[in-house]
Amino acid sequence: MKEFVERFFVAQLGAELPVWAKSLAALTNVFLILLISWALLSASGRLIRALDSGWAVKHPNPEDRKRLETLMRVFRYIASVIIGAVAVMLVLSEIGISIAPILATAGVAGLAVGFGAQSLVKDYFTGFVMLIEDQIRVGDLVDIGGKSGTVEEVTLRYIRLRDLEGAVHFVPNGVIASVTNRSRDFSYAMMDLRIAYSSDLDQVYQVIRDTGADFSCRPEYAQRILAPIEIMGVDQWMESHQIVRCRFKVRPSEQSAVRRAFLKTLKQAFDANGIRVPFKEG
Repeated sequence: MKEFVERFFVAQLGAELPVWAKSLAALTNVFLILLISWALLSASGRLIRALDSGWAVKHPNPEDRKRLETLMRVFRYIASVIIGAVAVMLVLSEIGISIAPILATAGVAGLAVGFGAQSLVKDYFTGFVMLIEDQIRVGDLVDIGGKSGTVEEVTLRYIRLRDLEGAVHFVPNGVIASVTNRSRDFSYAMMDLRIAYSSDLDQVYQVIRDTGADFSCRPEYAQRILAPIEIMGVDQWMESHQIVRCRFKVRPSEQSAVRRAFLKTLKQAFDANGIRVPFKEG
């Protein structure tokens, strides 16, 4: 716009554009650049929300929803960075600062910094791959980088976890060698029960089945449990007792709550049927 005003001024009056007019034109251009950038950010936000709504209609599965929320958060971040970077360069150009030397200097500096920031590049690359492969979503219960917890935020740089004690862990993507996801599609509430050798195993199995069936019908747990209890049998022989292993197939991230509640109920059932849970004395 500034060049157009200058040509128009020279053509009509045969004189150079005053300094104040040049400054006013430059400020007008800066205002327009900022306005267009704001409009693009708003448009990208509306587009992402529209895609989010469309995906939600076609994929009502909660697991698909978690993946979409994670991807939308990253897309919003990328769109903001790109639009913001372009807007800054255009504003600098309008106020008379040449961006060519800045870009050249940034390229050289970036090359130099790149050698010393390889871990940062690795973080972003690993984060991008994990998002594409859908390894982690917000809300998942995972073990990564030596830390365990619920995923609260996934970025290209790090993953934020909150453990059972409420502590927050920021795990750089570059240090993640493997991912253990405990809440993908379904989980198992595993239980190792200590049973005295004097107990009748057939009776033990029947009490576990009956208690599991009643427990699965409780309103607060009926939606969490996906299949009847599975008794896997005697898993180990110990000095003073034997280990009977059983499990419930449950919805993602529900294994701990189901396990604790069922163990309490099963202990009461064992007591009622005279099944002894041994303990190590001394």
